[in-house]
Amino acid sequence: MSKVLEVKNLVINYGAIQAVKGIDITVKEGQIVALLGANGAGKTSVLKAISGMAKVTKGEILFEGKNIANRRAYAIARMGLSQSPEGRLILMGLTVEENLRVGAYGLKTKKFMIEGKEVSKSAKAQLLENMEKVFDLFPILKERRKQQASTLSGGEQQMLAIGRALMASPKILLLDEPSLGLAPLIIKDIFETLVKIRASGTSILIVEQNALATLKIADYAYVLELGTISMHGLASDLINDERLVAAYLGGKK
Repeated sequence: MSKVLEVKNLVINYGAIQAVKGIDITVKEGQIVALLGANGAGKTSVLKAISGMAKVTKGEILFEGKNIANRRAYAIARMGLSQSPEGRLILMGLTVEENLRVGAYGLKTKKFMIEGKEVSKSAKAQLLENMEKVFDLFPILKERRKQQASTLSGGEQQMLAIGRALMASPKILLLDEPSLGLAPLIIKDIFETLVKIRASGTSILIVEQNALATLKIADYAYVLELGTISMHGLASDLINDERLVAAYLGGKK
């Protein structure tokens, strides 16, 4: 599998405080990679740096081999990285469909070859196609498409936040605490959908405190403690690691 995203020796300072202390992370094509850790570990800072929302003090962030560190957020999004932020940041005064359309703002006419002939697909055609894909993943959003986002439940708003991020046809999806504040059954449904998104070819980097649910769907995981990587490995191995079980899984799996 080729590398979609490489974070190399990433350092993030906020004034005199070093929030992230020279970490390395790799996301390969078709992978779900988890970044786990407690509050204040630096997880969200890493995602913000990748998406262009936080200044990189030192290091490289390579997306498909190109260093995107400290590029503007809109330029990074147009390259194929979409983020669903912590807190969802849904536009409550807009409908579900309008929120999804906002997520497609960076789409451009796409050209590709079919049987030796160049074919183009307009941004509008891609928008409609992507919206149907989102509705296939989250059927409840199709039912609610004309409702204001403010009328949705917390779980439905999280589905909308993820769907909005998918509208730009990302090569990698960045998720920040998608389980936050949700009931266990809703978390299960959303995480099962993340597996479907991976199967469609979109890589995922997910930041989470819910280590158990995340490790069950992830391919690889990193544990961040006070800005440094304390352990990493295959998710199937880490879920059985006694140190991780004791620290993040409450002593049980």
